[in-house]
Amino acid sequence: MNNAHAAHELLNLFFGADFSLQPVNIPALMLGLCLAFLAGLAVSWTYMTTHAGLSYSRSFVNSLVVIPMIVTVVMQVLQNNLVTAFGLMAVFAIVRFRNVLRDTLDTSYILSVIAVGMACGTQRFSLAVIATITFVTVMFFLWYTAYGTRHRYDLIVNLHWDRPAAELPYLVRVLRRHSRSVHCATRRSDERQQGMDLSYRLLLRDPARVEDLLSELRALEGVSRLTSLQAQEESEL
Repeated sequence: MNNAHAAHELLNLFFGADFSLQPVNIPALMLGLCLAFLAGLAVSWTYMTTHAGLSYSRSFVNSLVVIPMIVTVVMQVLQNNLVTAFGLMAVFAIVRFRNVLRDTLDTSYILSVIAVGMACGTQRFSLAVIATITFVTVMFFLWYTAYGTRHRYDLIVNLHWDRPAAELPYLVRVLRRHSRSVHCATRRSDERQQGMDLSYRLLLRDPARVEDLLSELRALEGVSRLTSLQAQEESEL
């Protein structure tokens, strides 16, 4: 009985020893931490599913889960206290973060979990839920629709044309038979021998029939040194 009473007194001392102007609301804090954790899980799972770059990192995914909870605690510590806010800024200034995000979209994920953590820390739980659902929905929409992708061609064809330039329409006719769009990227005359070197970018009608196009080009009189390259998405500058 004495042990139970001592434990009860210890708990009262622990939870009642907060002498700040606004004592911590323990149930609200626990709810905020749990909600921040769930929101971080949702955002991190969205990132794992939609990420398509080369900069994937497990530690970054874990940080998306932890950061909202940290921000929640930070917002609880501040509690509209200006002195504490400046002290916290001084502490964070000592810690130097040297990790550079390689993908600009990663910054959006970081900002989203920080915002959710701030909402949970200030006990704006409905805002945190709505913001998380909206962000996850938008990121899945951008990933599913491949928004922003510029797919202009499927195949790059390089060849040497031995016949006169006036007979190039014969070559273009073959290319247009297999392509919806034909763009001559480079055209360079060969000074050592008759003809010219040509490079075409093609948007194919049926990407699965590349070999049919190449076979027809090889059979065309005047075509030599034929090479092809599958086009990738253009780099954005």
